[in-house]
Amino acid sequence: MNKLHLLPVLMLFIPLAAHAGSDRLLHPSQATRAGKPFSITAGNARSVELTLSDVIYLGLRGNRSIRSVYLDRIAQKFDLRVAEDSFTPQLRFSGSYLAARNQDDSYRQGTIAPTATLFTPYGTRLSLAWADSHTQARNAGRSRNDGANIAVIQPLLRGAGKEIATAQVRLARLNEQLNRLNLKLTVTQTITRIITTYRALLQAQEQVKIAKESLVRSRELVEVNRAMIAAGRMAEFEIVQTEADVATQELALEDARNQVDTVRLGLLQLLALDLETPVVASEALQARRIDVNPRQALKQAEIYQPAWLTQLITIKQAEINLAVASNNRQWDVSLVGGASQVHDRHEQGEASRTWDNYIGVQVEIPVNDMSLHQAEVQARVNVQTHMLQSREARQELKRDVTNAVRDIATRWRQYEITRRLTELSRRKLAIEREKLAVGRSSNFQVLSFENDLRNAENARLNALITYLNAQAQLDETLGTTLQSWDITLND
Repeated sequence: MNKLHLLPVLMLFIPLAAHAGSDRLLHPSQATRAGKPFSITAGNARSVELTLSDVIYLGLRGNRSIRSVYLDRIAQKFDLRVAEDSFTPQLRFSGSYLAARNQDDSYRQGTIAPTATLFTPYGTRLSLAWADSHTQARNAGRSRNDGANIAVIQPLLRGAGKEIATAQVRLARLNEQLNRLNLKLTVTQTITRIITTYRALLQAQEQVKIAKESLVRSRELVEVNRAMIAAGRMAEFEIVQTEADVATQELALEDARNQVDTVRLGLLQLLALDLETPVVASEALQARRIDVNPRQALKQAEIYQPAWLTQLITIKQAEINLAVASNNRQWDVSLVGGASQVHDRHEQGEASRTWDNYIGVQVEIPVNDMSLHQAEVQARVNVQTHMLQSREARQELKRDVTNAVRDIATRWRQYEITRRLTELSRRKLAIEREKLAVGRSSNFQVLSFENDLRNAENARLNALITYLNAQAQLDETLGTTLQSWDITLND
């Protein structure tokens, strides 16, 4: 009866051991970037200057979308582990302890029955079971029954062969590849969004500078007008135009400052930082020309682009599902064999031992089961659908790469034009101010040229930001964002 006393302890220990191992699932991985770590102290009253490298590091560490997808990876990796564990021997314990009474006697009975099963990559199923039962009766005394049973089933048609038997494992591995690509896609899209938001903050800060400089020039023009009115060289009512322009520039400055605060809050939310943090974008706004070969860009996209690679993997999954669906329509013909032995013992000295073994063939033939044919038709249609989608995705990839390459070249030309336009507008305004000082121009003309300079400066700024964002968009389209910023997924 010693084994019966150990049974309750064993049944309590197994759940505790399983629970102890689950704590390891609480520590997700994290993407990293080469370089010096950067951190922000909460509640810092001074402005915190951030470069683009800083915000990318902070985004990898704190962005909630990235952290969420890494948490998902914990469950996804465990799903793969479970699938690959299907060919590992599985052991299951069952037991009971009963106290019972009938019209003849009262007794206590304890049973323990471990069972081991094994599935091989060729479809073979093996099972080994053992049962041990002890009975203590008041009148009949003690008795014991134990026995073992082994069974082997080898499919010959349905479920036979390595290709079919390992289908679920291969599907799980392909699904793991999809999960990794989704991780890469999420990190890439989030980093691109952080980059564009950071540059939007840079743009808003530069617009504040442009508005301030324009306001200073407008106020200087007011002083010039007053001097000319005092000298009798300008009618007093003409200063109204300049003062109205000053009010317009003050309004533009307030709007620019408001835009800075709006974009700053958006960036802080992306970085998962305190919204009260006074961050300032400190990256130098400069650009250099990048020449991209469309053919080489397309080859890179075919190697690295997550969406395109995902499409290729889904085709493989559909083909495996079709093979399984076709196999399920076959007859279930299997070779079977097994052996069993039972040993009975009683306190009175009676004992018996019996054994049995068998070998043969078992057959199961589905008749008029249209659901099996339905599954195959659906799987075949699914393969054809994914093939069509892959052609569409290939053309879409080529279109996106072509557009991204052309766009970055166009944005550079636009930036060069706006730089030249800004310089010419600045020179034009300076000349017109000199002409106004000697009475050869009007106040209206100077204000008109001042407006032209503001528009040219804003156009130059917008063209520069658009060009820089086009580079980030090209990286995302080619799937090379992580390589460009030296980011490691650590997955």
